[in-house]
Amino acid sequence: MKKTSQISVSMMCVDVTHTRDMVRLMEKNGVSYFHIDIMDGEFVPNFCLGTDYIRQLRTISKIPMDIHLMIENPDRKLDYFDIRPGDFVSVHCETTRHLQRTLQYIRSKGAKAMAALNPATPLENLRYVLDDLDGVLIMTVNPGFAGQKLVPATLGKIEDTRRMLDETGHENVQIEVDGNVSLTNAVRMRQAGADIFVAGTSGLVKDGVMTEEGIGDFKKAIA
Repeated sequence: MKKTSQISVSMMCVDVTHTRDMVRLMEKNGVSYFHIDIMDGEFVPNFCLGTDYIRQLRTISKIPMDIHLMIENPDRKLDYFDIRPGDFVSVHCETTRHLQRTLQYIRSKGAKAMAALNPATPLENLRYVLDDLDGVLIMTVNPGFAGQKLVPATLGKIEDTRRMLDETGHENVQIEVDGNVSLTNAVRMRQAGADIFVAGTSGLVKDGVMTEEGIGDFKKAIA
C-alpha cells in the first residue's frame, strides 16, 4: 500500500549561513521534516549536529524533526534531545542491546519510533519489534558522510521490507530511505516502496542551498 510521499531535508547538508532562508523555503513548499543526523564518532567515523542545533532550529520553525541517532547506546542518551510529539526518532539496530525497550521509550515521549538498518544489516532484526515501530529507516549507503554512491542491493531491501510489513499486518509502518537519494534513485526507491525520502546533496541541496524549482522537481520524482 503506497502512502503519500514525504520529504525530509538533510540539515547537515544545508549551509548554516543560509539556514533561516532555507527553512522559510521549506515551510513555503511543504517539506515534511528536518532530518537531523546525530553522529558520535564511534558508531560512524564522523561528528555531526547535536542537541543545541535541534533546540535552536525549533525556535525558528514548527516543522517536525526526523532525528537520526547514529550513536552507540542511544537508550542512555535519548533524554539529551528535545524529543517532541510528531517527531520521528530512529535508532540503529546495531547500537542497542534492548531495541524494543528503546523504541517504547521513544513512543512514551509522543514521538514516532523508527529502527534504522545499515546496508548489510539483515531485515530479520526487525521481526520481533514490528509492533513497536512507526517506521523503518533503510540506509542506502553506509552512514557517516554525504555524497556517497548508492549500494545497489538496498533497492531490493526496500522491496523486501515493504513486503514483510504488508504480509505481517503492519501496512501503516512507513519506510524512509537515506543515502544518494538523487532524482533518478528516488524514482526507483518510490517504486520499491519507500515513503519518506532524505533529501541531501544528491537530490535537493546543491552547494548548501535549495531552490523552489528543485523542491518541485524532487516532489515529482517521488510522486
